[in-house]
Amino acid sequence: MSERKRLVLKIGSSLLANTDHLTLRYAFMHGVLSDVAKLREEGTDVILTSSGSVAIGMSVIDADPETAGILDKQAAAACGQPLLMNAYKQIALEYGFDIAQVLVTLEDLEDRRRFLNVKNTITRLLENGVMPIVNENDSVTTQEIKVGDNDRLAAKVAQMIQADNLMILTSVDGLYDRNPEDPEAKHVPVVEDVSGYLDVTDSVSALGTGGMLTKMKAANMAQNAGVTTLIAKGENEAPMTAVLNGSRRHTRCVANGDPDSSWRIWLTDRLQQAGGLTVNKEMAEKLRDKRTSIEGSDLVSIQGEFTKGDVLHVYDEDGEELARGMTNFTSAEVMLLARNPGEDPESLLGYEVKPRVIAADNMALIQDHHLTWEAPTDEMKLVS
Repeated sequence: MSERKRLVLKIGSSLLANTDHLTLRYAFMHGVLSDVAKLREEGTDVILTSSGSVAIGMSVIDADPETAGILDKQAAAACGQPLLMNAYKQIALEYGFDIAQVLVTLEDLEDRRRFLNVKNTITRLLENGVMPIVNENDSVTTQEIKVGDNDRLAAKVAQMIQADNLMILTSVDGLYDRNPEDPEAKHVPVVEDVSGYLDVTDSVSALGTGGMLTKMKAANMAQNAGVTTLIAKGENEAPMTAVLNGSRRHTRCVANGDPDSSWRIWLTDRLQQAGGLTVNKEMAEKLRDKRTSIEGSDLVSIQGEFTKGDVLHVYDEDGEELARGMTNFTSAEVMLLARNPGEDPESLLGYEVKPRVIAADNMALIQDHHLTWEAPTDEMKLVS
């Protein structure tokens, strides 16, 4: 295995695009890629998650970022993406390395096989000395099938490649205990539990899709995978190395020292919720102790419509999230099994199958360091 370190860098739109003219900030891009070249020479590979394509594409289609709809943003992304990649490529070549674009959608990250395909592509690029630039394919995504923000996309990439660090460069120098514009706001240098700061992190920049809240959620995802997150202000000079050597102020979100397996990390950190199951008290008590396979007879209700292979959130009857796991059945099949607990599954479904809705091997239990999801409201009781 290579001894080279890996760093995932996320850059926000406000750093890459001039707010007034919606043009690229070339001086900042030179600073970033010059620093990338330095890190590469020192033994650290960088994977970039870059915003900016929608912002710089707005001027091409003559749209206003504050009033643009989803169709405008899709068209802007289609116009802006080649401009952004061309700029990155030309600047990177000046510093002696090449770049490659990896476009992904939500399904590429939520489907296990596609997730591994993306991982293999990124790994092969790194092996050949090429810097991957991973972006969501904004020209084809809609709000319902969208990752939503590049902070969490970067965290998923950091999990995927088992990075050492995730660095998020933004317009502020890290996390504050309240709105940074408040004169009494205090900078938070180290975070171990992000849940204590979620209520004070709800602002969003004019060009971006995520504020500090999404950065805290991304940091939690990275922590769960044993990745340290560094949040800092993006400066033109030494934007990364100054943070890594501690000479520039930033917030450090400490990685969990004993991360779970890559399989269970993938099961746990979801970007969207496919559906949910509510289990009875007996099963809930078992799940508080260890991973246990769930069958139809253990269920009280189901939430949402889902398909085989989706990852479901598992709750007790009080709404506390207990686990997440991959379902072996569709929501319609689960309902059929749950409402007929004494029947043979083969006779109900028409094919030979074990009755486990979620097998223990395909389950991850929720721990204190995980951010939990509330149960969906579209609940369907199994017994009316």
